[in-house]
Amino acid sequence: MEAVRTWTSDWRYPTTLLCIYGFFSTVKPLEPFLIPYLTGPDKNLTTEQVNNQIFPVWTYSYLSVLVPVFLLTDWLRYKPVVVFQCVTLFITTAMLLWTESVPAMQAMQFFYGVVTASEVAYFSYIYSVIDLTRYRKVTSYSRSVQLLGYTVGSVLGQVLVSFSLMSYNNILVFTLVLIAIALLASFLLPMPQKSMFFHRTRTGQKTVMDGIKRHVDETVDVSEHTTRSNVSLEEIGRNEKEAEGEETQDDAGNRQEEKGPKVEDVEEAVGAESCSQVLLQLWRDFIQCYSSRQLLYWSVWWAMATCGYNQTVNYVQVLWEHVQPSQNFSIYNGGVEAVSNLLSAATAYGIGFTEVKWEQWGELALGGFSGLGAAALFLMTFISNIWVCYTGYVIFKSLYMLLITIAM
Repeated sequence: MEAVRTWTSDWRYPTTLLCIYGFFSTVKPLEPFLIPYLTGPDKNLTTEQVNNQIFPVWTYSYLSVLVPVFLLTDWLRYKPVVVFQCVTLFITTAMLLWTESVPAMQAMQFFYGVVTASEVAYFSYIYSVIDLTRYRKVTSYSRSVQLLGYTVGSVLGQVLVSFSLMSYNNILVFTLVLIAIALLASFLLPMPQKSMFFHRTRTGQKTVMDGIKRHVDETVDVSEHTTRSNVSLEEIGRNEKEAEGEETQDDAGNRQEEKGPKVEDVEEAVGAESCSQVLLQLWRDFIQCYSSRQLLYWSVWWAMATCGYNQTVNYVQVLWEHVQPSQNFSIYNGGVEAVSNLLSAATAYGIGFTEVKWEQWGELALGGFSGLGAAALFLMTFISNIWVCYTGYVIFKSLYMLLITIAM
């Protein structure tokens, strides 16, 4: 029992559970074949409907819920949003399996936008339950295990589709089982006691609380000492010394009331965080953070790179279908996704063990690797060869995952 208690209190316990959740929630065998599934006989949608009516819903829903989800994540202390993300992912997959109309697919894309917006809880949860010294390693673990999940899902999807071992619908049922395992892992995550804004631990408040508690303890010690002295004096003069003892205890009680409030009252006063205080703190942190030019550069890059990555991942299968229709070609979308995710996982994991002064070399890496990623996108767009498209996508995704891990 003691060993279990020691294990659950160690930083490896929440890290392991989070990695299990990250792995099983990202094993999606059908994702590399989403366009053939939607435009095939199972859903019978047209490419124009998918491009113009269904996929754009995800982009705008993700943007609209991003800030509210971020605030709720901090207010609820991460774990409830991780559980909510998994439940929403289950709903998304179920709708993809059992609905067919365009409005239903649009609703499915809205829920998927909520899933991707809730990913902030996955990456910020672990920072609330581990020490600052382990941030870099845990970041590499959580990022690489996600990419490993995508890799396993892509390989599994390619094998199932190429050898006709499962239909698209059965693959989705299998995915629901994997999501259920991830949901169980999310329930087992320990609940954080603090968060960045709504439940922050303030040094000043902690100092005040410690001082008040010491004051109360000292007062109690004085009272006990006085009582013991009175008992010994009773042997000499019971009546007179009893009166003095009562007077001394009354004085000690009065001094305690004069010097400060009770601990419970102070805890209630300093523990409350109103919404206006949090918003004011957010604004102060915003001004303080973005007064740094280096942080501003990385933040602008993060926003633009994430936007470009999301759009590329969302529409790259449309490009592949245009360059080489799946009806006339044995598609290898799953294999390409597997290779790109495997390389991305290797780079993300390696960053956790690389001793590089990123404050000195970070901007050079940012510009150089971003330029290579942009060149890969241009090759994919203007050269109508499916193998060039596959290669360009692998290079682009690997470079993005490398840089986003450095930025974190």
